[in-house]
Amino acid sequence: MSIIVEKNLPAIETLAKENIFVITKDRAEAQDMRELKIIVLNLMPIKITTETDLIRVLSNSPIQVELTLLKLSSYNSTHTAAAHMEAFYKEFDEIKDKKYDGMIITGAPLENYHYTEVSSWPEISKILDWSRTHCWSTMYICWGALAALYHFYGIDKKMTEHKVFGVFEHKMLNPLNPIFRGFDDKFFVPHSRHCEILRDDVLRVPELSLLAESDETGPYMMMARGGREIFVTGHLEYNPYTLDTEYKRDLEKGLPIDIPKNYYKDDDPAKGPEVRWRSAASLFFQNWINYFVYQQTPFDINQIQ
Repeated sequence: MSIIVEKNLPAIETLAKENIFVITKDRAEAQDMRELKIIVLNLMPIKITTETDLIRVLSNSPIQVELTLLKLSSYNSTHTAAAHMEAFYKEFDEIKDKKYDGMIITGAPLENYHYTEVSSWPEISKILDWSRTHCWSTMYICWGALAALYHFYGIDKKMTEHKVFGVFEHKMLNPLNPIFRGFDDKFFVPHSRHCEILRDDVLRVPELSLLAESDETGPYMMMARGGREIFVTGHLEYNPYTLDTEYKRDLEKGLPIDIPKNYYKDDDPAKGPEVRWRSAASLFFQNWINYFVYQQTPFDINQIQ
């Protein structure tokens, strides 16, 4: 699949070196086809890394995708250059009247605050509500998933004694769901968070289906509204060195941090990471695009409601 992005987006050069095909919007407009329109609300501090990670995993399908990047107007990013944000990101008022085949809402380093204490929560809540009527299927990742589960279904997060940090084994609870097509019986997912949701809280909500979990990290994947909402508490989109960067960053800051579990070869940071989640990531995003977006979204995107 070709991913359509704005010209000069830094991810283009990075992914070209990995033989991942990315085309610019002006070239795509010359092609006669109906591409899928995906919008990403990027809440992560290092925007360019998250952009690149998501484009990488969204590229594993024959379906053409046009990507729009969305930022909060109520918060100014301090970790990404203002020029980058101005060039490549839209604000909600610019897109609120448009429809999208799919949406991704990323994680955010906000676990230490209750949702209502987050200064941008009113705008985030507005976007969450908007996604239900303007996007066919929305994927919520990590903090984005926890926030949506709280907003829509009243499931609150619990702080963990130690950071959930590493790569953990997961099992499917409904292997026949199309989201798992091609998956092995067990699959691995990176996690990096200071909070969790409880299994019993998920099972108490009849609208939610618990699809996958880990004995160590709890509920991982939930689905609602026939796949129009997918919640994941981990980070299949992470590149091989994301956890390494986080670990070394916390060490340099003198923060209490354990070596990420099941991540480094022989648990030795000097030996580098051992990637266990690449195939699951490829299948997960490909299956979402195919079965829950492309196969279901109206051909006339304005009919989404």
